[in-house]
Amino acid sequence: MALKTGRGASAPPFLVMDVIAAANARQAALPPGAPGVIRMEVGQPATGAPAGARAAAVAALQGGDPLGYTEAFGRASLRARIAAHYRDWYGLDVAPARIAVTVGASGAFPLAFLAAFDPGDRVAMAAPFYPPYVNILTALGMQPVILEAGPETRFQPSIAALERLDPLPDGLIIASPCNPAGTMLHPEELAAIAGWCHAHGVRLISDEIYHGLNYDAPLSSAAAFPGAVVVNSFSKYFSMTGWRIGWLVLPEDLIRPVECLAQNLFISAPHIAQVAAEAAFDCHAELQANIARYRRSRDHLLATLPAAGFDRLSPAEGAFYLYADISARSNDSVAFCARMLAEAGVAATPGVDFDRARGAHFLRFSYCGAEADMQEAARRLANWR
Repeated sequence: MALKTGRGASAPPFLVMDVIAAANARQAALPPGAPGVIRMEVGQPATGAPAGARAAAVAALQGGDPLGYTEAFGRASLRARIAAHYRDWYGLDVAPARIAVTVGASGAFPLAFLAAFDPGDRVAMAAPFYPPYVNILTALGMQPVILEAGPETRFQPSIAALERLDPLPDGLIIASPCNPAGTMLHPEELAAIAGWCHAHGVRLISDEIYHGLNYDAPLSSAAAFPGAVVVNSFSKYFSMTGWRIGWLVLPEDLIRPVECLAQNLFISAPHIAQVAAEAAFDCHAELQANIARYRRSRDHLLATLPAAGFDRLSPAEGAFYLYADISARSNDSVAFCARMLAEAGVAATPGVDFDRARGAHFLRFSYCGAEADMQEAARRLANWR
């Protein structure tokens, strides 16, 4: 007799991870001395954790501290430092008690979703979107509601789109800067959406993991608005992907529910990563130098990709992504990206990972790799059709 499997067993893949595997295989198959694969498929900064964070981790390892469990919400000193970050960056007074240190943003999302929603609840988001939003919600028995967004709203949700929903959703996920389009909700737009959510009893979940990676548009945080849940991470601006450390800013009504869930699901984020993350707040000079490199790569790609046939690009306001409309060249982004990897040695992510209805006509370039690699990618793509 066949054994039962659960809802989560049918979760679709996070396709970018398959692209990583294909790029790794392509790289391994190259003969010695051949030009390597240019990695533009994944949002992993090439710079690595800042020097001060690494030094703090080494000191902790050498200091005899057993580095055991912390409180479920993390070390008090790290939570206080995150609270200070909100004062420094946004002028917001966020109590450390509202901050939960998590196992990356990936660990924060199920905590937030489980505390805020019930099975069957409807949670809206704009497409294109970060794929695990949908996959986690579905695995938890919640219903994603997709708002198709396009260049007219910079691939961001609008109040008009929300008001067309019947019934209204129980929640809304926003991302600014967003993955994959690299666009932002401007402060007045964020305020309007947060106000609409509060007035209509819609729980706002704000993905802010790319905060700090903004080039022209100003930042604002949903932590300023009542009832909102903020998700953030040390992976992107702080360049600490493999350390698996993030945080939540919670409204008062979700503090204890999330704490109980965290105790049961994760116990605590890794102690050593918490030590390194706290030290990373003293590394802004190094981190700002990273941002300058991303900006130069962004500007170079925006100047060169149109001549290479990628002439319909999303506004690159933040993060380190360009979302390219390739409908004039292909209606199959998976095959197009596979051919680009095989023939040009450039790895990118098909848009179907981010938009299941329209993503066959899009792909995402990530430009957080080494600056020289981004320049080489532009040269290769200019010579490839």
